[in-house]
Amino acid sequence: MSQWLTLSRAAHLLGVSRVALQKHIREGELRSFDGMVAADDLQRTWPELDLEASGSFEKTRAIREDAFAKRLRERFLPSQEALAQRLFAQGQELAELQRTLTRYHALFEALEARLAAAPAPAAGELLRLLDEGLAKALAAPAPGHDVAALDAMLRVMSAHITVRPSGHEFFVEGSQTLLKAALSAGLTPNYGCGNGVCGLCKARVVAGEVRAVAPSDYCFSEAERAQNHVLMCVCTALSSDLVLEVLEAGAPEDIPEQRVVAKVRSVDVLNDEVLRLHLQTPRSNRLRFLAGQRVTLGVGADLAGGSDLHAEYPVASCPCDDRNLIFHLGLADRRAASADFRQCVVDGRIKAGDDVSVWGPWGSFVLEKNSVRPVVFIAIDEGFAPVNSLIEHAIAVDAAESITLYWASSQPGGQYLPNQCRAWHEALDEFSYVPLTVAELPAVLAANSALPASDVYLAGAAEQVEPLATALLAAGVPPRQLHVEAF
Repeated sequence: MSQWLTLSRAAHLLGVSRVALQKHIREGELRSFDGMVAADDLQRTWPELDLEASGSFEKTRAIREDAFAKRLRERFLPSQEALAQRLFAQGQELAELQRTLTRYHALFEALEARLAAAPAPAAGELLRLLDEGLAKALAAPAPGHDVAALDAMLRVMSAHITVRPSGHEFFVEGSQTLLKAALSAGLTPNYGCGNGVCGLCKARVVAGEVRAVAPSDYCFSEAERAQNHVLMCVCTALSSDLVLEVLEAGAPEDIPEQRVVAKVRSVDVLNDEVLRLHLQTPRSNRLRFLAGQRVTLGVGADLAGGSDLHAEYPVASCPCDDRNLIFHLGLADRRAASADFRQCVVDGRIKAGDDVSVWGPWGSFVLEKNSVRPVVFIAIDEGFAPVNSLIEHAIAVDAAESITLYWASSQPGGQYLPNQCRAWHEALDEFSYVPLTVAELPAVLAANSALPASDVYLAGAAEQVEPLATALLAAGVPPRQLHVEAF
């Protein structure tokens, strides 16, 4: 009898995306039942799978060979209490399995005795088949036993979290908080301070157990305690399988306007025209936003050299790292406020250690929720900034079966982060990267017959983006599948 694994656990084990597994299920290569896949099917579909070389196995071997060094314990291992809880749960499962096998064995012996006493030739044939079948079953381990064994080990090492009502899933490694693990997986739970004070990250534990790993000043009401509410920012998973009821942001209007004072961490030159501005928010006041949204940056008169200065920019980083905000400041952005803000950075008036106010987030240039269509990103010059955020988020949540990125530059070779795009292309089977010039872009898009069946995200300067958007609509891309961010 094959062991069944959840789709998320199977993807985690094999190092592939849920989307890749779903594709094999649709093509009939994998059996699926109620969100589960069979371990022996995984072994047949991936015969080249080397568990010794898998990331999960390497992680476990590193822990063993380094004798549970402190750094590895903190990074990879749950607490002793969580390990004991999960091992006890597995012991209970093993004991129940042994009881089931004992009952089957008794049934087999009774059936064998009945058949042996029956005179009919047919009974003798059934007895022979029964003996041969049992000998065959005991002669060799079932296919997929290695997968099942490694999955059992991973159930101790990492907790599997299912979120209701969205159905999203993520894993908690080591003693990560539930909030940090959810954000790292690309989810958008409701939260505020991240330090156990505001209570915005409340979640209800539907099944499983959690434990606090950080102090909290928030006081739950009697009703909340009775309903098993916890704070995601201070708790980690104790049991290996946990079900949480969580409020998640599904649309831009679900994210409140925020004001945060961040510090400049660094300013880097990406090419002759584009600077990268890295801001970091306080631990107690992070910025919630959806991938693809923009914010307003502001500095006071002391830094701006006269009066206060404000400029609007898309966030180029992923919401999964909410403290570190990245912005691309380029010459192609001809808005006066943006040009003035960039000049302050170029002149050194805005430098590492300075305070920058952040308002927002704004905009609806976000991934379409629950879409299963292929995704095509079209970035023109610094239009890559919001696209970068969207791509990182799409990868984190397995949001698309395939991703294609067209990055067009006004000048040949103007793509200012080419190595990053090539790394995506080489590391991800279903990711395609096409660098080209703005002049080449219309002809290349016209040759792509798959665009009308895709979700298309187009970002860049308005004078370049708007005619292209009109052409895409004329080429058959449905309006609801075309998302445009025009600066």
